[in-house]
Amino acid sequence: MGKFYSKSCSVLGYETPNIHRFFTFGLELGRGSSGITYLCTEIATGIKFACKSIPKEKLKLNSQVEEIMREIKVLQHLSGQRNIVRIRGVYEDPLCVHIVTDLCRGGELFDLIIKKQWFSETEIIELIKIIVGIVKTCHSRGVMYRDLKPENLVFVNKDDVSSLKAIDFGHAVFFKPGQFFNEARGSLYYIAPEMLLNNDYGPKVDIWSAGVILYILLSGGNIPFKAETEDEMKNLVLKGQIDFVSEPWLRRSDDAKDLVRKMLRTRPSERLTAKQVLSHPWICQNQSPDKALLLRLRDVSGSEARAEHIRMRRHRSLDT
Repeated sequence: MGKFYSKSCSVLGYETPNIHRFFTFGLELGRGSSGITYLCTEIATGIKFACKSIPKEKLKLNSQVEEIMREIKVLQHLSGQRNIVRIRGVYEDPLCVHIVTDLCRGGELFDLIIKKQWFSETEIIELIKIIVGIVKTCHSRGVMYRDLKPENLVFVNKDDVSSLKAIDFGHAVFFKPGQFFNEARGSLYYIAPEMLLNNDYGPKVDIWSAGVILYILLSGGNIPFKAETEDEMKNLVLKGQIDFVSEPWLRRSDDAKDLVRKMLRTRPSERLTAKQVLSHPWICQNQSPDKALLLRLRDVSGSEARAEHIRMRRHRSLDT
């Protein structure tokens, strides 16, 4: 059992200015296990940002404080990297720790999947190149994301696919080559089998998560491992059996299916790295897609997939 955190202590360990001197708070943008994200406006410039406010009353253990500090350090470490949200400031008051980042107004990839349902392979290639590029950036800088999912991928501009950025690094951790971890983190639908088993795992858990996202994009919004209970789903994940027979897989290319298989290998040693994914023949097709086409939504029937994604939204995270 972890040591208890004293609420009279500072989380950051240093005094910060009062955030309300610089920002006004507006609508709630989202809510997670650790805090609430608000729209905030910089008083001096009128520029709008996002602010994740973490109530200190939720911090019961020193380990929770350490996780917040790690999230801040990861954001600072990755800030300025392509397709990763930029941190703008950190503040603390008697009630909360506040993390201010750039505002992404274009909506989540999750919502686009629900609305659009069907993507061409050309469109999917553009998306997965960005997503795996994010993973490659993180891994090259010694960061394991551990919570890669469509809800954490947000467009700055809804009309520009290249503006997709990764947000919420609350489960991210620094790692060194050869270092392994064994605590479960992230969301069940995207969690790698070695993490489910609490086995020693490394950065390839992020490749698994990206592979699940690729499957969802290619399958018209369906998840690769679908079950009624958590235990049943865990068993399916551990077996790693993927359905490529039913629709719409008959309409998908062999190269696309080959990449999904190689990203969702149950043995991490057999799973591709981010660099290998980006070098795969399907990804390297000589195409010049119209990026605006990606967000031209089609009226495609997909009520079952839509209902499944709503259920996914409500599913709890494995943030033990």
